Amino acid sequence: MALSRLEINFIRLLSRCESMASEKRGDTEWRLEKYVSALEEMLAALKKSTSKPVPEALTDYTRKVEFLKGLLEAEKLTSPTEKALANQFLAPGRTPTTGNERTSASKTVHLQTKARCTGEMRNELLGTTSNTGAGDAELRNRRGTALDERQSATELDTVLQHHHNIQEKLAEEMLSLARNLKNNSLAAQNVIKMDNQTLTQSMRMADVNFEKLKTESERLEQHTKKSVNWLLWIMLIIVCFIFISMILFIRIFPRLR
Repeated sequence: MALSRLEINFIRLLSRCESMASEKRGDTEWRLEKYVSALEEMLAALKKSTSKPVPEALTDYTRKVEFLKGLLEAEKLTSPTEKALANQFLAPGRTPTTGNERTSASKTVHLQTKARCTGEMRNELLGTTSNTGAGDAELRNRRGTALDERQSATELDTVLQHHHNIQEKLAEEMLSLARNLKNNSLAAQNVIKMDNQTLTQSMRMADVNFEKLKTESERLEQHTKKSVNWLLWIMLIIVCFIFISMILFIRIFPRLR
């Protein structure tokens, strides 16, 4: 299904917002908030459009826009602890926004933000954000930023490796299930084949028995007919013999006068 012009513009703006969210922004950066507001308007228009996307894509778009809104609201908080807590409740998108992405960009932003909030909390607990000197504070901030970036990259690689391992495990399980299904299908096919052979033999034996029964019935009928014919001839012979005997008796012994 071809994408509408509105959906193409929405995807481009969403990809731009995710790219901006992954970068470190200053306090005077206002473009991302305006872009997210424009995304909300475009998403509302997509939902009302006649050529709107499939429900799964529309749900993922909504998740990504809500994630960006929650990310902006979390960044407005002053305490690193509150930021980290708000970041825990964010739900990034599940699928990549563009075809060039291997994983969802919102998931990457979520991991980077989580690592940044964790670094800020650690710095706050260790007292690295105290204002003991402008030069020392700037140096510590640079070191903290470099450390956060390295930690974020390490956590991202760990998460990606974990997802890769899960995908491999799922692929192996699916392959095992497919193999078991194939074996079960072959076993069921063999059983059905044997049943068909048994049924064919039974039908053949039934036909043979029917032919034998038919032959025996014909023989019995012929035998019955022959028996009746012999009995009839015997009775006729006896009647004729009696008749002739009566005539001879009358001739031999005439009537007395």
